[in-house]
Amino acid sequence: MQIEALKTFCDLVETGSFTRTAELNFISQSAVSQQVRALEQRFERRLVERGGGHGVEATDAGRLLYEESKLILGRLRALEEQLRDPGGAMAGTVRVATVYSVGLHALPPHVKQFLREHPKVQIQVEYSRTDRVVEACLSGHIDLGIVAFPTRRPKLEVIALRTEELVLVVSPEHRLARRHSAALASLKGEPFVAFDRSVPTRRAIDRALRRHGVAVHITTEFDNIETIKRSVEAGLGVSIVPEDTVRNEVRAGTLVSLPLSDERLTRPVGIIHRRGRALSAPAQAFADLLVREMGGAR
Repeated sequence: MQIEALKTFCDLVETGSFTRTAELNFISQSAVSQQVRALEQRFERRLVERGGGHGVEATDAGRLLYEESKLILGRLRALEEQLRDPGGAMAGTVRVATVYSVGLHALPPHVKQFLREHPKVQIQVEYSRTDRVVEACLSGHIDLGIVAFPTRRPKLEVIALRTEELVLVVSPEHRLARRHSAALASLKGEPFVAFDRSVPTRRAIDRALRRHGVAVHITTEFDNIETIKRSVEAGLGVSIVPEDTVRNEVRAGTLVSLPLSDERLTRPVGIIHRRGRALSAPAQAFADLLVREMGGAR
């Protein structure tokens, strides 16, 4: 039995598609089918169910093979990394996906620190919405996801990092700009620049406004924190955002941030990775650094 066949099988389970698996492994779809059939003949068990509107799904036996194969492949990858560099220097690539508000503000100094400590490691960071980060994590396209309000799921491990304070932000010309704090009640009827409805932070803000019986006027919705900030600077409305994301603008005087006086709004930030999938040595080391430096605990 070849290791390549196990990797192909794991990709098939994760993608649910013969076409996508063939693309990932640079082989034909018929070659994917042949490798799966060979595994089924070896174990004398049906490993996947084909057809239907939901693509390919693993059987119970296939799920067992998948979980154990991921552990084997992870250990093999870690061994290969050690053997490539007998001197012990860590090497390899860590694939990370994160939401904009974390990736653009909280993450960069920690990436720089890690690369200084491990110059032979590459870190690939992509920015996306929470649901897409979760999807990429579950499909195995990334090693680590970093999101706000990480949700525990059967197939996901969650590592807590820190809790971020949410604050009200207004333009310097806004009527609230000279205050030291503001109540949610003071936002009644205000033009409001909101996160997109799919963003967990938006849902937390909406719940808080409902608790206080406050209805705001949503003018625009974005999934990108930078666009939200530029809109508030332009006077299109006020917003509620993580405090760390507006420090530069507050310092420059283009935005004013105000703590909320009638409710403490926070959001948890954490790492997610696929349950049962062994992290490579560089990915594990990067996760450990984030936990250590961002104040969380395993």
